[in-house]
Amino acid sequence: MNRLWSPSIRELTAYVPGEQPAIPGLVKLNANENPYPPSPHAIDAIRAASDESLRLYPNADSTPLKHAIASYHGIEPTQVFIGNGSDEVLAHAFNAFFKQELPIQFPDITYSFYPVYCRLYGIEFDMVPLRDGMRIAVEDYHRPSGGIVFSNPNAPTGIALPLSDIETLLKANPDCVVLVDEAYVDFGGESAIPLTKTYPNLLVVQTLSKSRSLAGLRVGFAVGDAALIEGLGRVKGSFNAFPLDTPAMAGAIAAFDDEAWFQDKRAKVMTTRERLSLQLQALGFEVLPSSTNFVFVTHPRHQAATLLTELRERKILVRHFRQQGLENHLRISIGTDAESDALHAALVDILGTGTGETP
Repeated sequence: MNRLWSPSIRELTAYVPGEQPAIPGLVKLNANENPYPPSPHAIDAIRAASDESLRLYPNADSTPLKHAIASYHGIEPTQVFIGNGSDEVLAHAFNAFFKQELPIQFPDITYSFYPVYCRLYGIEFDMVPLRDGMRIAVEDYHRPSGGIVFSNPNAPTGIALPLSDIETLLKANPDCVVLVDEAYVDFGGESAIPLTKTYPNLLVVQTLSKSRSLAGLRVGFAVGDAALIEGLGRVKGSFNAFPLDTPAMAGAIAAFDDEAWFQDKRAKVMTTRERLSLQLQALGFEVLPSSTNFVFVTHPRHQAATLLTELRERKILVRHFRQQGLENHLRISIGTDAESDALHAALVDILGTGTGETP
């Protein structure tokens, strides 16, 4: 049947998300999902919005949610764009801003959806190597380009850039859009949203999937100068006039209203992350400093692919990347303390048997 496909689709390699198996008793640490439930207020709001009004189309511009986000971040509603998860927001941004004469730039180790978007939309790109310690060096991006994209904190490394570095990058690249993907920023990074008031070429993208435990709701948003938001709106209006449904909007607004729940759950994730990092280091793992809800690790004497298999046999899922340079790394999502203890016990058992040791 692929003879009927468009030529560009035949060559396209799609993004592969973390595995979502239905296995009873599974400890699922492979998709960076929050181990804690959403705010009860969000659940109540979703239920309340799931009534006979669903026969009507939702608010096309998600105006009530725009106002809630603007109020939360101290910005204007005209600076906010809403989409069906941050992946859709990113896709619209690539389409709206990065079809330029010059290639865009992003790190060679980062969110693997970026090159997929480029190939889908016919965008030329340059991948900039990370420096020692798998760190982004902003001075490597001080050259003419069609745009700059990076995750902060970066994924899958988990390492965050300070706002001073982002501001340096913005000052050096005033003539292209700089997109900062902040999917994990609430777990220890500094949001660049305040900088959008000063730099009209900055677009910040966030999601409610991670820190607000709403991955199943698919809510993402972007913050930037009103002119950038207008550009995103033109793409959205040519693609899907109603990207967010009524219950999703209601749940998202309630999630922003429940600050106490948000702060409590993000703090728990960060505390468990630091505890797990120390446990893994004690087992001989090299653990990159993380400002996310995951840790990125490697063991000098054990193969990551074998550790992945051994953990899966014990009903524990983690993520392994086959990309060059990452072959011997595992990304481990932060679960509850009980889930982290189960992972630690399994690794003690695996490493104690010598399974997976590199010859």
